[in-house]
Amino acid sequence: MATEKKPPLRMCLACRQMKDKRELIRVVKGPDNDFSIDSTGKKNGRGAYLCNNSECVNRCMKNRLLNKNFKCEIPSEVYEKLSEEYIGDK
Repeated sequence: MATEKKPPLRMCLACRQMKDKRELIRVVKGPDNDFSIDSTGKKNGRGAYLCNNSECVNRCMKNRLLNKNFKCEIPSEVYEKLSEEYIGDK
């Protein structure tokens, strides 16, 4: 009697919806306080998740949601990289 394994769910910072972790963008604060976008989902550190759509990324940038989530100042390069990778081509 094997039970099905449930997919790991995470909440988007912007729209607050629970989604499968693999569908979301993960921003990580590493052990040495550097921030990066984690495409593998396996980097060490505290993560924050965003939907992979321009609405949520825009809302995150406009309201500086990463700053609020990590309770510290996020370098503007992180927001720029999010903008380039997830808004620029859509």
